[in-house]
Amino acid sequence: MNVSLNPKLEKFIQGKLQQGSYNSASEVVREALRLLEEYDKARAAQLLAFDWELGNRLASLDRGEAVDWREVRARLRRRSQQRRRSA
Repeated sequence: MNVSLNPKLEKFIQGKLQQGSYNSASEVVREALRLLEEYDKARAAQLLAFDWELGNRLASLDRGEAVDWREVRARLRRRSQQRRRSA
């Protein structure tokens, strides 16, 4: 397989090689692909969890269980503030 890289990516790989982090450009690319695969799996798990949660919430609405929008809004604000503080 032959892969073409733009100059920025070539420079990035060369930097990793110069640092001694990797022995070859192939090692850098393999690691990058492994990380991409890991990211894809994590993202798929997130989407699966979201779909599950959405299904549960829609089912509760179908059962006639009320949702207090004020409470939901306050909870979302708290989560948003927590994320900002931890970032």
